[in-house]
Amino acid sequence: MMKRNRLTAVALAAACLTGLSNGAMAMEVAGFEFNGYSRGGPVFNHEDGVKGGLTLGGELQKFRLGNEGDNGIEVNFARTFDVGGIKWKVNYMPAKWGSGDISTEQAFVEMSGFSFAPEAKFWAGQRRLRIQDVHIVDNFLMNYGDNQGAGVTDIPIGGMKLGVGVFTGDKFDSNQPANVKARRINADLSEINTNPGGKLRVLLTAVSGSGQVNGGSGSGISVSHNQKDFLIPGLSNALFVQTSSGHARIDGQFESIDGKSAGKRVFRIADSINWQRGRFGGQALIAYQTNKADVTGVETKDFSLGGRGSYAFTKNFKGLAEVSTTTRKGTGPDQRLSKVTLAGALALNEDFWSRPELRLYVTKANWNQAAALANAASFGANGKTSRTLVGVQYEVWW
Repeated sequence: MMKRNRLTAVALAAACLTGLSNGAMAMEVAGFEFNGYSRGGPVFNHEDGVKGGLTLGGELQKFRLGNEGDNGIEVNFARTFDVGGIKWKVNYMPAKWGSGDISTEQAFVEMSGFSFAPEAKFWAGQRRLRIQDVHIVDNFLMNYGDNQGAGVTDIPIGGMKLGVGVFTGDKFDSNQPANVKARRINADLSEINTNPGGKLRVLLTAVSGSGQVNGGSGSGISVSHNQKDFLIPGLSNALFVQTSSGHARIDGQFESIDGKSAGKRVFRIADSINWQRGRFGGQALIAYQTNKADVTGVETKDFSLGGRGSYAFTKNFKGLAEVSTTTRKGTGPDQRLSKVTLAGALALNEDFWSRPELRLYVTKANWNQAAALANAASFGANGKTSRTLVGVQYEVWW
């Protein structure tokens, strides 16, 4: 009886999946969205539980190919309705990373099509407002979402677009302590035409609060310039100049609003190039960032230089290579870490951004004694100054 029930359950699940597959186009037409991201896979020769995550700690220093050190998935569900010309959407994104619990990354409602502002999109809830990332270091350099808030995007202003958001320090799954408060307002001005193929974007941040260490205020400004066909066709360039202070984070979010930690003063300049020339594609980054703690005055200076290239030997098989070097300067001796990863990858086509991608990789990393000492609780345990990782990884977005 138990076996028959299991077979019945399997048959029912298969029938449901078949129905969903057959009805996928209908759901899309009806306004249903299903997208997400996932990565994972085994590391075969890890030691001391270290499966990756080799970085000196800088925000742009984890060159990720063969170095992720984690597994996870984010799945986004959205449904759009059209009622009398007013469009509204409900959006929910759960996520599961490593051994942690399932969390809520997004949960918001958006409305648009109002007669007084037909292009503007009004929203409330917890929403990701990720503007631009550098994929090879897994970092969104401009990003002002991820907290409970409300706002509007896509307000047309003289050929440009304006977005405004107001936020608290709460999240869908957690709230700040009763005696600790944080508030933030962001203004995002985009689509600023500067030159043929070039666009400027400006993100402003202002933070206030109570119960925070060293006040609770903060501010930040980020400016990015994106250039298509930079120098040669097929090459694009993204330049970022950013600064922040206090409890405003460099990317546009909150910085240390738990009521126990101080803010900091940060400056960053970064430049990233992307290219695809026939079978050869890739991304590279050079970045410099300073961080100075408000209370202690301790300052670190981080430098990153690296890139990943892909070459398609056939339509569905690519060779990947990622090379990087990073440094961190602070109160002690300078830290240095270098990494090389070689990989073979199965993909849908020759493009650098083609996903899913299934990779077999070998990573070799070396670091100096100062880096080993600073990371003695992880990859630098027992004075170790090098490590080799071999594994298989999938990465997919849809």
